[in-house]
Parts: sequence; C-alpha cells; structure tokens
Amino acid sequence: MFARDGIWRAWRTTAGPATVQIVPGDRPTDPIEARAWGPGQDLALALVPDALGFHDDPSAFTPRHPLIREQHRRHPGLRLGRTRAVVEVLLPTIVAQKVPAADAARSWRGVRGWLAERAPGPADLILPPDPARLAELAYHDLHRFGIDRKRAEPLLAASRVAARLDRLGDRPPDELVAGLTQIPGIGPWTASSVAMVALGDPDTVVVGDYGIPSAVAWVLAGERKADDARMLELLEPERPHRARAVRLLATTGHTPPRHGPRTRPTAIRAR
Repeated sequence: MFARDGIWRAWRTTAGPATVQIVPGDRPTDPIEARAWGPGQDLALALVPDALGFHDDPSAFTPRHPLIREQHRRHPGLRLGRTRAVVEVLLPTIVAQKVPAADAARSWRGVRGWLAERAPGPADLILPPDPARLAELAYHDLHRFGIDRKRAEPLLAASRVAARLDRLGDRPPDELVAGLTQIPGIGPWTASSVAMVALGDPDTVVVGDYGIPSAVAWVLAGERKADDARMLELLEPERPHRARAVRLLATTGHTPPRHGPRTRPTAIRAR
C-alpha cells in the first residue's frame, strides 16, 4: 500500500506475520527507514533490502541493442527486487493462469477478503491468505470466486506443501522452476513468473505468456507476432541480463497493435 507516510506491506514470513513500513528519503541519496510489527518483524526487516533491490548490481550490464542501451541510460536507478516469498507470489499467479488479468485480480481479491486476517501494526492491512487454511478447502469452494477446477486444484496442492516450496526461495532459479513444475497444473509460465519476482534474477525470462513475446519482438524487431523461441532469440545477446532487458523495454510504453477480440470471462458454477 502506497500512502503519504510511506510504503506499507503485510507479509507472512516463516517466522510469523509482519507489517513493514518503508519510508524513503526526500532525495535519492537520503537513507531509507524501515519499521516492522508482528512476530515476523525481525525477518521482515532483514528482507527489506532485497525487496528494494539493494542486492541487484546492474554495473556489468552492457546492452547490445541500441534501444535497450538508451533505456538503460534513462533509468540508471532501475533495480530488480526479490521477495523470497515463493508461496505468496505463487498462489495469485496460479489464479492468473490462462485468464484475463482483471478477472484474476478480482478472483484473488475475493479469496483474500473471504479469508481475511488483520495484519499486525497500526496500518489497516490484511495478510495474504494462510496456505494452511486454503489447504483445507475443496476445489469447488473456490468456484464462488470464479476459479475453475484447473486452477483450484494446483492452488490447493501448492498450499498443502507451502513450507517446502518456501524453502526454494534460497535456491537458484532453475531449481525453483523445477520444484514448482513438479506440482500438477503448474507449468513454465507460472514457474518462471514466480522465479522472476521471488528471486529477482536478472536473466529469468517469463515463457508461455500470451503477450510478452510479441511485445519484445515489436520493440526490438518491428514484428507484431512472435512466439517464445523468437523472443528468446532476440534477447539472447543481452544474456545474462535478459530479464533486465525486458523490464527496460517495458519502460518504452511501446506495444504491438491489437486487433483481436477481448477475452470474455467464463462463469464458474459450484458443481
């Protein structure tokens, strides 16, 4: 939550729930202050530098494509943060599988509200849903939020092994992806999306996405349509900073023209 008194975040750490307040300075060189409340406050504070991208060092990045080089020059402060909160990132990403982003966000808000637990501290925040409570549900319990069986079952399966999955937050990206894709219903798109956010790896590229390959191809090569193979081919010169390159391309605001119909949401009934 962004507020006048700073950035607020509710966290379920492995040491317990916590709320963190981050107060940036008035100038880029000013120190950043962080405060925390709750049983997990010490661990949450220890995770703040990584979440802000202090671990990320782009100094070795020498972009090959002129446009990426220009965006790198324009955004010298861009950093890739990492949360290490694998399950917290994973569960809403599963909900977002193969549905419009707005529908996924609506469904996840419904789940959060249904299982709402107030976060510790002075801010009016709720914690992310407790995986232990989710693990007790049947797949059809999630139909009321527009989550079909193909997404509900992997979500519940991941909730049942949440502790094991969260330990993957200290592993390399390939091990995290391999561990996540062992769960039926979790594929490369979900796993790579989680790795990008949870680990902040500068080279992890999201594959299996509907729009990212064409967006990359449009900006780098003027091609309106592309698949994963073409996207990876265009990004190969930027290795091992392909994720950083994609993030910089997003700052251009350039997207391929859209001519197809919008996807309509599908009604999910409890049956």
